[in-house]
Amino acid sequence: MDPQMLAAPLKVRRKSFAKIGHEVFISDQADNLLLWVKQKGFKLKEDIRVFADESKSEERLTIQARKVMDFNAAFDVVDPGTGEKIGGFRRKGWSSFIKDEWQILDVNENQIGAIHEDTMVLALLRRFLTSLIPQTYEFKVNDETVAQLKQHFNPFLFKGEFHMLPQGSDKLDPRLAIAGVVLLMIMEGRQG
Repeated sequence: MDPQMLAAPLKVRRKSFAKIGHEVFISDQADNLLLWVKQKGFKLKEDIRVFADESKSEERLTIQARKVMDFNAAFDVVDPGTGEKIGGFRRKGWSSFIKDEWQILDVNENQIGAIHEDTMVLALLRRFLTSLIPQTYEFKVNDETVAQLKQHFNPFLFKGEFHMLPQGSDKLDPRLAIAGVVLLMIMEGRQG
């Protein structure tokens, strides 16, 4: 995956089909499709595939859950071309129940960063009053923000923009950043 892809903000859109899964579209600012994700419904163990486009001819990333049911859900991110593990993500259990938080893991399971939902107050309002308040997620490595996913208000589908800061790809593998965006679009989208 070319780090240049992340030089400009990316548009992210999720289409949801009740009980049969999600589709995620990641495009550039001119609406050229860069990545397409199809997540099937009715799966006990998440197995998410990221493709170059809807033809599914070129697989770019694989995101796999480690267990069928896991409160502290952990996912491995793999480069399908080489079979090499790139890193992973682990949900922060009870604290994620109130405010979304994911640990970013390197290939050796060491935490190298985190993804956090914007604020506790907004998180609580979203969970208990209305899901119409847009979310913002910060990707941090060594307590430094390296990227951000910001939702745009739309009551019918998740639309947002992902922006990696100029030096962000030096601190976080762009493939891992994209996998984080995909996980947020699919996993966190279930609460709405």
